[in-house]
Amino acid sequence: MKFNYGKIFLLGFGFFGVSIIWATYNAFVPLFLANKFALNAAVVGFFMTLDNIAALFIQPTVGAFSDRMRTRIGRRMPFLLIGAPIAAAAFGLIPLAGVLPLFVACTVTTILSMALWRTPVVALMPDVTPSRYRSQANGIINFMGGIGSIIAYLIGSKLYNLDPAYPFWLGSVLVLVAVALVFIFVKEPKEYEVKAEKQPSIWESLRSIWSEQDKSPLLILLAIFSWFVAYNAVEAFFTLYVNRHLGQPEAEGTRLLGQLSVAFVLFALPSGYIAGRLGRKPVIITGLLIMTACILSMFFLDSQTLLTPLTKLPVLGVVPVLGLLLIIAGIGWACININSLPMVVDTTTDDRIGTYTGLYYLFSTLAAIAGPNINGQLIHLMGEDYNMITMAAPIFFVLALVFMLFVRRGEAKTGTAG
Repeated sequence: MKFNYGKIFLLGFGFFGVSIIWATYNAFVPLFLANKFALNAAVVGFFMTLDNIAALFIQPTVGAFSDRMRTRIGRRMPFLLIGAPIAAAAFGLIPLAGVLPLFVACTVTTILSMALWRTPVVALMPDVTPSRYRSQANGIINFMGGIGSIIAYLIGSKLYNLDPAYPFWLGSVLVLVAVALVFIFVKEPKEYEVKAEKQPSIWESLRSIWSEQDKSPLLILLAIFSWFVAYNAVEAFFTLYVNRHLGQPEAEGTRLLGQLSVAFVLFALPSGYIAGRLGRKPVIITGLLIMTACILSMFFLDSQTLLTPLTKLPVLGVVPVLGLLLIIAGIGWACININSLPMVVDTTTDDRIGTYTGLYYLFSTLAAIAGPNINGQLIHLMGEDYNMITMAAPIFFVLALVFMLFVRRGEAKTGTAG
């Protein structure tokens, strides 16, 4: 198996499609819930976890099932071809729902169908990439995902001002185009390593990880849970934070998130290559320190300071102090996010990559459930004060740092042909 840059870039369209859907969803659905349907922060926080509660029972199982599937078009592709079209159709209907039950029906259909194909499309990367190049490949994949987020945030914020439905319709079209490109140009391996014994289920794998003497896989998963609690706690309420706490227009928070995404994209590839030379663990630890510092700064600086313009840049537009903090945070998030999945899959054997990818999403999904609920309850208890979104995140980033300090496995495997 050889490392092919072109193939990885084309595969990245799959994550591009995933990212544009979720970036649009996370940016605008909270605004609909709070401003259109008049729900309080605690309810918004819970609603923003419904997709992850459903995904919790789907994504890990789908990952393990795709390991065992054998079809003419591969073991991952059938999930993409079924899930993506359903997701695109339901997603496009979300902004048209005028009553809450219909809104819930559209969002639930979207998240169930997205859960069906997210793990298989991510598992394709280690399927076609030698171990020693997986951080670099994950950098490329996340670079493409970041492009999707930039489109959702920067173009989506402009489209939202024209009509709130336009960002959703753009996402629906682009996810169909992206999956079509993956299906046409990325061919799965024809042969897989097959073990004679029955492969363990994801829950059996989880029990096995728990009982291992070397706790590195468990510690990595706990670190992943912690930093995704922190990130999701902020992301779920960021547009409302900018709208309600900083007093800015609804689409402004989305534009500012675009500045984080641009920094993430620009540092996605360097993050993978730096990890390839210095190791994944030290790069992730550096990212955790950066994220902690940036979010603590957001908490302690007042609104006037955060909104003070610093410069105006092409594509990004006006960059205030808050924008600069988000740009730095985007670099930190790239250090963390690019190298976490490769660490997980390189603690196991190639025939269980889908299962461990599922475990990765099990813990990140649990975090995506906990994070918005923690911040939603905190905001509500503090009288709908959206400045509270930055209180819990630093604690969980530091907790993730503690877990990572004791990890001893997960670096690229030596002796893998490239």
